[in-house]
Amino acid sequence: MGISLSAADVLPLDAADATLVGRVFDPAVGGPSVVTIRGDEVVDLSAVAPTVSSLLERPDVVEVVRGSQGGTSWPLADVLAATANPSGDVPRLLAPVDLQVLKAAGVTFVRSMLERVIEERADGDPARAEEVRRKVGAIVQGHISHLKPGSAEAEEVKRVLQAEGLWSQYLEVGIGPDPEIFTKAPVLSAVGPGADIGVLARSAWNNPEPELVLVVSSRGVPVGATLGNDVNLRDFEGRSALLLTEAKDNNASCAIGPFLRLFDDGFTPADAKATEIALDITGPDGFELHGVNPVSEISRELDELVSHAYGAHHRYPDGFVLFTGTMFAPTEDRDQPGEGFTHKVGDVVRISSPRLGALTNVVNTAEAADDWTFGITALMENLAARGLLGSVTTSRTPTRPCS
Repeated sequence: MGISLSAADVLPLDAADATLVGRVFDPAVGGPSVVTIRGDEVVDLSAVAPTVSSLLERPDVVEVVRGSQGGTSWPLADVLAATANPSGDVPRLLAPVDLQVLKAAGVTFVRSMLERVIEERADGDPARAEEVRRKVGAIVQGHISHLKPGSAEAEEVKRVLQAEGLWSQYLEVGIGPDPEIFTKAPVLSAVGPGADIGVLARSAWNNPEPELVLVVSSRGVPVGATLGNDVNLRDFEGRSALLLTEAKDNNASCAIGPFLRLFDDGFTPADAKATEIALDITGPDGFELHGVNPVSEISRELDELVSHAYGAHHRYPDGFVLFTGTMFAPTEDRDQPGEGFTHKVGDVVRISSPRLGALTNVVNTAEAADDWTFGITALMENLAARGLLGSVTTSRTPTRPCS
């Protein structure tokens, strides 16, 4: 199932007031360029910063993005057309981050917490999920709906649920003092808008996870936000939490975009938390699904999640992104009654927010999606060949090497 992309589909509703940063693959230079959006044009900022990571280290990043003269520009309509159907010498959009570590928080909403418990109790078998949902879901939800994670009340609920034989490792990270923080994917492996997203061919129960993604500098300061799809294999994680890496990290299983929106006077971290993220799925079989994820229903504050990822215990010299979790785990039956939702090849997945735009991808198998071939070595070689590595200006704090 093909897609088409237009500015109205992709950009935030208030794009004229937004400070947007992205990346394109420019065939003319054989590599990625940092860009911004100005009106109907995509403007190259490579001469200002060769990577998004280095750009975000600047204390004046908003002023730089808004005020820099920039280099080559391309019509946004042409770039979006090439993003949906790559061809010729027109640049196409990539994920809007590069050297940042791709981190994620999990089980940060009550609904998704319950679904993780159901997966676990069903041993990853979608045929058993509805039965488990009926037996366990209401009981557990009654205990945890309004708890503050890590509180004395949460500790007491843990004691009660343990006594009832209903405690779970997912409840531990959902209402306990420490959230789940994991590495979603390798650096530079995220796909952007228009690209295929990959699920393992042997997975029979999987789903998208639409999420707010914070982008954080090397100083641990959130500098902007974007959208992400934390593609997940429910049957793998349901069989064993030790299969989390196989459930989460596969070829093309991490999508981010369309653009990074920098925090400024018109868009703050509070605005990001107040946003609603919509999920729309259109299948080649005529199946349609719609859901909404109000970020405000998150069980932990965003800065709390950042502090568990970053601090004296862990630094990120090139910054990191943090998927903040989803409340939306599709449960509508797609094929057989009681088996719930799973993806089919060709599903079009659209994740959108009025303030962040829309990230649209097409489901494929991880095995058939385009291979990830452009890594850190390729990036450094390309930037060096273009004479860009000497142009980095940041305010990074010098760090000691690990060895």
